Amino acid sequence: MPAEFLPGNRLTLLNSGAEYFPALIAAIEGACHEIHLESYIFEDDCTGRAVAAALALAARRGVTVRVLVDGFGARDFPDTLMPALLEAGVQAMVYRPDIARFQLRRHRLRRLHRKLATIDGRIGFVGGINVIDDRNTPHQTPPRYDYAVRVEGPLLVPIQRAMRRLWEIVVWANLRRRYRITQIIRGDAGPDGRQTAAFLVRNNIRHRHDIEDAYLDAIAKARESILIANAYFLPGRRFRSALRDAAARGVAVTILLQGRVEYRLLHYATQALYGRMLGAGIRIFEYRRSFLHAKVAVIDSRWATVGSSNIDPFSLLLAKEANLVVLDEGFARELRDSLGQAMLDGAQELPPEHWLHLPWHARLLRRLSYNLVRIAIGIAGYGGKH
Repeated sequence: MPAEFLPGNRLTLLNSGAEYFPALIAAIEGACHEIHLESYIFEDDCTGRAVAAALALAARRGVTVRVLVDGFGARDFPDTLMPALLEAGVQAMVYRPDIARFQLRRHRLRRLHRKLATIDGRIGFVGGINVIDDRNTPHQTPPRYDYAVRVEGPLLVPIQRAMRRLWEIVVWANLRRRYRITQIIRGDAGPDGRQTAAFLVRNNIRHRHDIEDAYLDAIAKARESILIANAYFLPGRRFRSALRDAAARGVAVTILLQGRVEYRLLHYATQALYGRMLGAGIRIFEYRRSFLHAKVAVIDSRWATVGSSNIDPFSLLLAKEANLVVLDEGFARELRDSLGQAMLDGAQELPPEHWLHLPWHARLLRRLSYNLVRIAIGIAGYGGKH
């Protein structure tokens, strides 16, 4: 489905939790009518407790507060933070809480991976940052590096609509009763809201490929540069071909990936793609300073995206995701400069001959990892062009 771009927004790029959580908590503290928050993870740490405390206080002063978390990513939430929130009057639910029966089947792998919030129809947040402290990175070097966007303006209407619709579905699934949120509060960015953007979701109904198609369309139109930063990168054939085609026509294609191992199988599967990409003239950087969790891109200094969707089968084929696509030179320049600084501070470029210099058994391990991931996707019921 084509993206619906709306003008008149005011968008603020937020770099990691150090900028995101103060902005989120300030918005919650200023709420008068309604707060709606979705998160894949809602951790019982110092940051999670601070956000939960702000939500509880808002509910106690009469604000309608809805919190939806994922049953896998936030599997401890019902036993940690949720009881106190419910006691304070927060409406809190878990998306697909049947984690004990989690299996390699498509309906079990469909998770809520979005990170969204709206406050009074005035302020929204879209990005890749879970409710978890940046320094809470088990088995990884902190801090977590990620992005979110503070949104004011007409774009709040589709964001609210998407969150409302999912809440109604989860109420029906969990409680077997119909529930309707009738009011959509229309945001106003004020006289200086000048940025144009679209809100995209990925689900398994009408929006299966919206985020991927937005990427592919922008890549196909690129004439100067493509910069993609992604924590988990395992694109399908169409995506890989689009990047190679762009490089072949002279576009400077750069990919910033996680250099530290988190999920070993996926990490090695991604590295199996390095040889052909490097051979096509695509530059690959691995971020090694800390834990890269970003899911962003800048194309031709005008098109930019920030959101929850990785470029891997989990995000592009299975999970519920949400991204902003922004058409604004100032926003794109700010994101590109931020990524450029991160690369200078903590990334290492792989030489074009990187794949050839690996021992044969290391290359074999990476090819086997890639094939195992593709087999798993096939077992889950997905494949084809992806």
